[in-house]
Amino acid sequence: MSRPPADAPGWIVFRSDAGRFWATRLRFDDAIEAAGVWRTVDADDAATLAALIAEQERRVRRDP
Repeated sequence: MSRPPADAPGWIVFRSDAGRFWATRLRFDDAIEAAGVWRTVDADDAATLAALIAEQERRVRRDP
């Protein structure tokens, strides 16, 4: 069974009752959202969720 990524600082990671993986950012402001960064991501498996979180973190660094 897959597990959610353990090292997602600034994110709350959980698994739904249906078995889907979710993560939501703890701190989020309007400027970041306007730059196209997502507050919440979801995936079928832990590896995909980790990749989505990493992509969102890259977007934050590019778009303050």
